[in-house]
Amino acid sequence: MTSRTADLFLLEDLEDVRRTGEFAEPDRAALHAVAGWITSFVNKPHEDLGREGPVCPFVPAALERKLLWFAPEQLRDGGVPEVLELMDGYKRLFLETDPTDGDDAGYKAIVVVFTDLPAGRAQAIFDGVLEQLALSSYAEDGVIFGPFYVGNEGTALYNPAFRPFQSPVPFLFVRTTVVSDWKFFLDEDAWLDLWAHRFGEAGTHALAEELRGLPWRAGRRSS
Repeated sequence: MTSRTADLFLLEDLEDVRRTGEFAEPDRAALHAVAGWITSFVNKPHEDLGREGPVCPFVPAALERKLLWFAPEQLRDGGVPEVLELMDGYKRLFLETDPTDGDDAGYKAIVVVFTDLPAGRAQAIFDGVLEQLALSSYAEDGVIFGPFYVGNEGTALYNPAFRPFQSPVPFLFVRTTVVSDWKFFLDEDAWLDLWAHRFGEAGTHALAEELRGLPWRAGRRSS
């Protein structure tokens, strides 16, 4: 595998042949497929989502701020060790790329598209990589990775029948953690402990604000 971690592309860059002209047609087609899926599905509301707003609430702001980047990679004959090294490089690139602080830093993300990875291999490779990289990256740097591929059985938080992680081409995204991530960690004590350590008092207040909107208090008053 040859890493191109120095080359990050905004959505509009993908339409500029001066930026993407060096790519083989399959690479270009894979990038366009993922970008189209993000803008037409992830960036939009969906009736099966179980809540209001777009499938991913951060994507519209990331696109507006021009902080959502795409990066194509070819796996060739590589496997978990090669992708692990690659994604560790993207993590470092993510941390070094502006903005590194302030509100906007919470909206930046890198979408690493594996243009030649068959969907049938994606789960085993991504699972192997994240098993070694995800927890330490979160604990040390507050960085989260997300796997997307056809066949991903991950479900939406508010509707267990809705599976929003099945992208047309396999990719891993890199983003910084946000306080609302506690919802993803409720069944993972190790992750929830790290979230609590990272967000501390601010996390407690965010969690309390969420709980105030639930109906349990009304039921308690009437009992």
